[in-house]
Amino acid sequence: MGASIMKSLLVAFALYLPAALAAQGGMPADDAACTAPAGWDEVVARDPDFVVFGELHGTREAPALVQSLICAEAKREQRMLLAVEHSSWQNAAWQEAWALPHDAFRAALPDLGWRGRDDGVASKAMLALVTGAHALKDQGAAIDIVAFNGARDDAQRARFNDLPAQGPHEAAQAENIAEAAALKDYDRVIVLVGNLHAEIAPLSIGGPDFDPMAVRLRSYGSVLSLGMRHAGGENWSCQLAPGTKLAPGQEVTDDMITCAASRAGAEGSSDRAPHITVGNLAEPQLARRFDGTFWLGPISASPPAFPPEK
Repeated sequence: MGASIMKSLLVAFALYLPAALAAQGGMPADDAACTAPAGWDEVVARDPDFVVFGELHGTREAPALVQSLICAEAKREQRMLLAVEHSSWQNAAWQEAWALPHDAFRAALPDLGWRGRDDGVASKAMLALVTGAHALKDQGAAIDIVAFNGARDDAQRARFNDLPAQGPHEAAQAENIAEAAALKDYDRVIVLVGNLHAEIAPLSIGGPDFDPMAVRLRSYGSVLSLGMRHAGGENWSCQLAPGTKLAPGQEVTDDMITCAASRAGAEGSSDRAPHITVGNLAEPQLARRFDGTFWLGPISASPPAFPPEK
């Protein structure tokens, strides 16, 4: 095929893609929904093996930013792996579903850890991200997915069992992402995960220090980890029901938990549209935790895509 013909085909694909996705329900039909945020060019210039977005679960805005970024990179013919914080033991089923036509994929999703889940990881915004990425793939974009959360089997669990505190979970997350990334020659590996897992220095949660996932991931390649900043609003989260009092040593049971839209105080400030900042972070404590940030502005809660039946 001649170079001019190939160039024409690529241009036609880029122009056709957003409209085709909108028709499938995978992506809104506006340019902003298929545009990388300001600052992404700095990430591209650094060309890390893994780009990690550490989010506050349960917002509309964080998955939407990643969704628009993936669409923009698909227009540039980038080969991508999207890593989502769903159970790794179900990843084989995710791969089977990912190979299906788009309508069949959407029908299969509820049984891949979504149905009846009431937290922010299985939100409507996360569903839009995953189905949007699959719609891109169904139209010819080179996009794969991996569900990486937690140990996938007893062998992996035993391999990391000697690590302190939450270390085994973090190490399994990192290994699952790295092994999926090694299967193909990707231009971008994009990870969306809770912000604790995205931190770049050892931390403690009332016990021994452990290495978060992003720290472990650096043993497999270069990592650029971005922490979420926002102007406040709401996110969907699960917490102890108001008035619940636990006796010493008492276990938390499901009936003590309530999941709903919750107020979230501002973290940072900016008068700019959503954007990415790499390095040069003004707050020393933030610079210790992340390589950069992604700013979302006001946030709003995204409820479960397939909530439990009442």
